Amino acid sequence: MPLKVSNKSQFNGNSESESDSYLVQQCLRGDSESFRQLYRRHQQRVRSILYQLCDPSCLDDLVQEVFLRAWKGLPKFRGTAKFSTWLYRIAWNVACDQRHSTIQNRTQLQNLTEKTPIQQDAPDLMDLHYQDLVQRGLASLSFDHCTILVLHDLEEVPQKEVAQILDIPLGTVKSRLFHARAAMRQFLQQQGVQL
Repeated sequence: MPLKVSNKSQFNGNSESESDSYLVQQCLRGDSESFRQLYRRHQQRVRSILYQLCDPSCLDDLVQEVFLRAWKGLPKFRGTAKFSTWLYRIAWNVACDQRHSTIQNRTQLQNLTEKTPIQQDAPDLMDLHYQDLVQRGLASLSFDHCTILVLHDLEEVPQKEVAQILDIPLGTVKSRLFHARAAMRQFLQQQGVQL
């Protein structure tokens, strides 16, 4: 059950990969306009990945962090993978760092405050919206499963490139994707969605 959101995948064109490679070479020669072009080309995809994996309230800062790390790390970019794969790996690392930081902050907050019972209100009509269901479903998954669904099903990154981004074997990508889809399907069925 792939969850399709975007219409076009940017991962299938060799010309874009070649163009990215040229822009990277220009950046390494000191051409900052080339990096602006890379930013304009990839910032929407980076934003989309981070939106699915992180707290949206700090999205702009996280996108900025990804491109700052990319700019600083560009001299170390070996070109063994496409620039986009390397960049989305940085985005995933930023998402992992942000998630770790959020967990630490929550733990500290819980230590400082007493736990109070949470009153549950009647369900809001907006909770029935599909996008909200997908977001809640993603939030119910483990971070590994959420990442696989976001990259493969929502962002349409081919499995081989997902394996490169996450630095895991292709078989692990397939296995996690199977289990993530099953967990998402179960969540949606529990929410009353007929599949």
